[in-house]
Amino acid sequence: PSNLGKKVLIVYAHQEPTSLNGSLKKVAEDELSRQGCTVTVSDLYSMNFEPRATRKDITGACSNPEFFSYGVEAYEAYKKRSLARDIIDEQKKVQEADLVIFQFPLYWFSVPAILKGWMDRVLCQGFAFDIPGFYDSGFLKGKLGLLSLTTGSTAEMYTKAGVSGDFRYFLWPLQHGTLHFCGFKVLAPQISFAPEYASEEERKGMVASWAQRLKTIWTEEPINCTPPWYFGQ
Repeated sequence: PSNLGKKVLIVYAHQEPTSLNGSLKKVAEDELSRQGCTVTVSDLYSMNFEPRATRKDITGACSNPEFFSYGVEAYEAYKKRSLARDIIDEQKKVQEADLVIFQFPLYWFSVPAILKGWMDRVLCQGFAFDIPGFYDSGFLKGKLGLLSLTTGSTAEMYTKAGVSGDFRYFLWPLQHGTLHFCGFKVLAPQISFAPEYASEEERKGMVASWAQRLKTIWTEEPINCTPPWYFGQ
């Protein structure tokens, strides 16, 4: 198959391996490996990944010792190859990947802190984007990005008429403001709604439908990365 040799990075943020997130991560690993893809997993909690963007991320001297600007210093450090080792390791995984899957439970309409920290630290200027060099000309163009997430609330709550509003609203900062900003082509999200309120059977169904989708993931068309996809209609 044409996917032979494709590389996938799964950035995984859940504390419990036997959780639904754990099962979704594992089935993706199994299915994509079976297709002949090379799959790498960054298990952020197991790695004890540092979420805070601090001065420690710059191993050399700061370009402006008087006033610390993280964005500026990370950009300079990226160019000088003096970023912290853990950031460089993750950037290398992203660089090599054809597809990056983010697997996480939705916290407060967003990603868990450990994954937000991964985004803050790994997707730095010079690596993921530049000014100019963002959105369609972001440096990660040519790569596919996909959010696979679980929610606490039910699907009915995440509709236009529902109490939480359309699920596409919370995807805007993550898919558009982060992934598309860095140039990713964004595939439709995989949302497993309210697993805690689902039966064992329904949870198995969530895992099975993800595995099924992954069989043809490489032929999917990316979503239309414009505001109307999120807020139109």
